[in-house]
Amino acid sequence: MRALIQQIIPREATGDIVLTRFSGVLAPVITPFNEDLSPHVESFIAHCQWLVSQGSGLAVFGTNSESNSLSLGEKMDLLDQLVQAGIDPGLMMPGTGSCALTDAVQLTAHAVALGCGGTLMLPPFYYKGVSDDGLFAFFSEVIQRVGSDALNIYLYHIPPISQIPLSHELIERLAQAYPTTVAGIKDSSGDWQNTQALNALGLADFRVFCGSESFLLRNMQHGGAGCISATANVNPAAIRNLFECWQADDADQRQNRLDALRSIFQSLPMIPALKAATAIYTDNPIWLTVRPPLLPLDEGQAALLEKQLLAAKFDMPDIQQYQK
Repeated sequence: MRALIQQIIPREATGDIVLTRFSGVLAPVITPFNEDLSPHVESFIAHCQWLVSQGSGLAVFGTNSESNSLSLGEKMDLLDQLVQAGIDPGLMMPGTGSCALTDAVQLTAHAVALGCGGTLMLPPFYYKGVSDDGLFAFFSEVIQRVGSDALNIYLYHIPPISQIPLSHELIERLAQAYPTTVAGIKDSSGDWQNTQALNALGLADFRVFCGSESFLLRNMQHGGAGCISATANVNPAAIRNLFECWQADDADQRQNRLDALRSIFQSLPMIPALKAATAIYTDNPIWLTVRPPLLPLDEGQAALLEKQLLAAKFDMPDIQQYQK
């Protein structure tokens, strides 16, 4: 699975630290909860193990992880638990962005100390209308306070939710100021033209990930690095297959099949739908729980999802083998 990331040049001509950068498919791993809303660690580990077996990297604490409903301590503990369970931290790109600078620094430093292959970093999203100078100062402060040559940051552009867009000028400025640290971006704008423009910036070994597999084929055709997608939680192998075979004669058909399945999940509240599907195919009701303010699917929604997945002949192969 280490093929998911690629070794490139040393950070410094006189140093022996080798930088690794992600390519491929990563899942913003959904987080299971107990009835008391605490994380269900065993199911979390099992799901991550299954994802890795299916060719996916682990973007734990992404949007679909209910990341901003988790505390700093919970995230640090879950990362520790994954490493202790034997999952290669080089396959992990945990979300470490926060509105609080000190929280972002602490979680990022913890991820680096564990050997995580990168971190996915939201901008501070509470204050709206902040300037590029302010955002540059935030990212710069995190980088300098962590102070590690092993830090790889992937910027997280998701203006529909954060309401804080990352301009191309800011991205170029960060990548040029910290070329060995600012490694790439996840573009969850939902705007293909923006993803295409990011690929066209021409930044050295800057990895551009689309935020949905619906854009995966086009992203690969324009020099992108892969995707970090919600539905990689439930359909990782098929998405990985398109990543590997994007130049195949039937790539368009592969993309169409991915789009059809994604449309099922997008027609419902995404996070509860991903969890409901996982509960169905693991036969584990622990997955049905979401943290407020989110709510699980109602009975009608759950029945519709199961019916549509059955009609699509959907499966989550071998996932039962990873249940505790």
